[in-house]
Amino acid sequence: MTTNGAHPAFDFHSIAARAADTDADGRIPEQNWRELRESGYLRLFHPREIGGLGADAATQAAALEALATACPGTYWAATVSTLLCGKLVWTHGDRTAHGGLLRSLLSGEKLAAFAVVERTAGSDASTFRTTVRPAGPDAGFRIHGEKSRITNAPVADVAVVLARRQKPPGDTGHDWCLAFVDLDQPGVRRYEIAHMGLRGMPWGGIVFTDAHVAPENVIPVPFEELAEGMAWGWLKNSYAAIGVAQAALAASARHAGQRVSFGRPLAHMEGVQAQIADSVAQIEAARVLARRVLDERVAGRSARDLIAMLKIYATEMGVEVAARAVQIHGAGGVTTGHPVERLYRDAQMNVIGGFTSNRLREQVAEGLGLGPAVYTPFDWLTPTGLTHNPPGLDGPVPALADQRVSE
Repeated sequence: MTTNGAHPAFDFHSIAARAADTDADGRIPEQNWRELRESGYLRLFHPREIGGLGADAATQAAALEALATACPGTYWAATVSTLLCGKLVWTHGDRTAHGGLLRSLLSGEKLAAFAVVERTAGSDASTFRTTVRPAGPDAGFRIHGEKSRITNAPVADVAVVLARRQKPPGDTGHDWCLAFVDLDQPGVRRYEIAHMGLRGMPWGGIVFTDAHVAPENVIPVPFEELAEGMAWGWLKNSYAAIGVAQAALAASARHAGQRVSFGRPLAHMEGVQAQIADSVAQIEAARVLARRVLDERVAGRSARDLIAMLKIYATEMGVEVAARAVQIHGAGGVTTGHPVERLYRDAQMNVIGGFTSNRLREQVAEGLGLGPAVYTPFDWLTPTGLTHNPPGLDGPVPALADQRVSE
């Protein structure tokens, strides 16, 4: 194994060589998908009984980082489909009814999108409005709503959709479900959204207008279990950030050794050495935590709190390392088309995508027993008696009334 965590079988050098064109063209070339299928990447994360490779945690970690380092946009598109959507189908679906869907994702025959976020709603699931309702006896279900800012939405064959259930009278089941929706049917419209980073990654929205969903493809699930499955997405973002940071570090070290300024290489300057050393330390720290998390998940344990910590640290670390790379490269680092400029844009998407770091911080704090991060009104003024008027004064005291409103 090499020092950057890569595995000899997963160097993805051809995908890396096309990364700049992938970003500039805004699409993933077919050669990338062919190389992913041939490498076995799409099958790494699943058991052999469904066509996977049953790879151990070390091999999975090496492959995740290698692809993320080579081309973050390709990494996102492929990993959302095979790892995140594949795990959700495997965990919550039926082995018989959904075996064919799983095999098609692992073979690369089909591409999946995980449709969660909505146009007016991000991390707060309570605001989601997409609904699945019964369509009548023997008619299955209908799904209605819009999902936006979704990886693979413009080109996916199937969507794993988080939706509310419109329950008939007497149905006391779960309020939420996963719906596996065929996107090549009437009642489905897709659109693209231009985005700052990960430009090769297909990104956009899906509008469902009473599209059909087969009965076996609507799976009621407790929301807590859904959150457990979605944590695979946090892990995906974390390895994306490590890959971006590793690529930015390699570019920085290479440039520092080649560029001569004021009579000496940049690499001989104490300030540049400090920046590179900080980046090395942060990347290695993220790798250690990421490997611990993946060991836990592959062993079948939750590790949600660890994944939350990893997502916070790794994704923000990726932005810091990419920003240092821009500084080391100077004007070149902010020139359109420069590898470091591309990596800096890509790094930002890992922080926002999946689940915002600020909300994850609240969850980590809740895990320490600090209580739920839910707002409740708090009136600190009234219990003190300061809202009472002095004797002989009619009406509210302006200063106190203003203070009460502003607070």
